[in-house]
Amino acid sequence: MTWILLLWVYIVLLIAGGVMGFVKAGSKASLFSSLGFGMLLALCAAGVINIPYVAESLVGFLLLFFGGRYFKGRKFMPAGFMTILSGLVLVSRFLLPNR
Repeated sequence: MTWILLLWVYIVLLIAGGVMGFVKAGSKASLFSSLGFGMLLALCAAGVINIPYVAESLVGFLLLFFGGRYFKGRKFMPAGFMTILSGLVLVSRFLLPNR
């Protein structure tokens, strides 16, 4: 598995979580932020944004964001799950090949 493939899986889960947040709780902020971050990460994964460490910075920000939400609310879904997933994606960036 490559890091880019793992990033695509992360993007799909991020957007799916935003859609679920909108459907279940009516959270427009969840929907729009997941679509925005998903779009930026998709542009990085596709090679359109080719600036070093942009994708890593975005995933790192999401790791901090979801980690803060998890420690504030102590609810595993979705904050705890996304914290763990963001951490795994970020660590795998330096362990897996790019393509």
